Amino acid sequence: MSDKKLRILVVSQYFWPENMRINDLVRDFINKGHAVTVLTGLPNYPEGKIYDEYQSAPESFNKYFGADIVRVPLVPRGKRSLSLIFNYLSFFVSASLLGPFKLRGKNYDAIFVYAVSPIMAAIPALVIGKFKRVPVFIWVLDLWPETLRAVGVLKHPKLLALVGCMVSWIYNRTDYLLLQSHGFFENVKKYCTKEIDPGRLQYFPSWAEDDFSTSTPVKSELLTRDESVFTIVFAGNLGDAQDLPAVLNAAEMLADVAPMRWVFVGDGRMSSWLAEQVEARGLRNVMLLGRHRLEAMPALFACADALLVSLKTNDVFEKTIPGKVQAYLASGRPLLGMINGEAARVINESGAGLSCASGDAAGLARIALTLAKAEPQQLQVMGMSGRQYYETNYSKAVLMDRLENMIRAATLRKVTR
Repeated sequence: MSDKKLRILVVSQYFWPENMRINDLVRDFINKGHAVTVLTGLPNYPEGKIYDEYQSAPESFNKYFGADIVRVPLVPRGKRSLSLIFNYLSFFVSASLLGPFKLRGKNYDAIFVYAVSPIMAAIPALVIGKFKRVPVFIWVLDLWPETLRAVGVLKHPKLLALVGCMVSWIYNRTDYLLLQSHGFFENVKKYCTKEIDPGRLQYFPSWAEDDFSTSTPVKSELLTRDESVFTIVFAGNLGDAQDLPAVLNAAEMLADVAPMRWVFVGDGRMSSWLAEQVEARGLRNVMLLGRHRLEAMPALFACADALLVSLKTNDVFEKTIPGKVQAYLASGRPLLGMINGEAARVINESGAGLSCASGDAAGLARIALTLAKAEPQQLQVMGMSGRQYYETNYSKAVLMDRLENMIRAATLRKVTR
């Protein structure tokens, strides 16, 4: 296939300095010699307020490894459901109205949408795609409107049905839908009311960011390795969906049972609650490190004996594989999962660790204690099994080559039709 340099517009509500996998994709395209522009909002995830470093020097965030960053205003996500809704609405309205103007005179070969919530981020991409007459790829990483119902942001059936109509409108006007999980296919198909060309729906999973694939040992500045305690690390968004009450209950059950520490790194809507509960319960076996840059995570993970992923259960979350699972597998550390569905299948199938049912605090305590009592060789085998499974199923190099070829093929079809 042609080696012609591609001109790619990436549309994402979230982008650097926010820690998102889309950062890695953009950097990889730049390293391959392609020209990339990113249309995004103002960095505020997950804290809910615009980053101080961005407000101090916004001009410092206009380039990312050679990619041009075009930002549009939005309402920060805050800590309440209402402010989150305004955050979702503000980006797609702002990007749809201002995006075409800010990108006037620029030509692209394809538009790529990083479609974590909210799915409305795809609307400005479709608007711009119509103007530019280029194919639009949407990487579907969340299922809407089901995710809104699952997290309690929207509960009224008529409002959910209205969002469903919007999702159908988006899917039917998108050239290619890339689905992060095999469990997404049936859900996405029911919103595609037009006859579906099988080539439009492609399985395209997440990978771990480059930082997690390095074997170079680096000392962590956040945590000291301590062989006298079993260290469990949870990294990522601290939100309602992660079922932190159940995780904290498990930590409390084991407080006086085994030398163990539970380390949380990240931020989110449940951060304050978590800090209050740790203090109120006197949990000296729990450490809260706050939010830190992605680059600090591999060294932190190296200090862990196990890495924890948890997610509430419902028909949506069971079809989803949280992005941290790939990062955990790539890190070569055993996994602890209090989770159902696709993610539990990956943990069990890979032999990378142990899992229990979502919401089962006692089950989490039991499997955490099992790992804490395991021989070091057993833990090493689990970590190596996870790493091998990652290389086989989620290799970033293979996935990025696939995406590049899909875009090139779409460009050729656009020229010939």
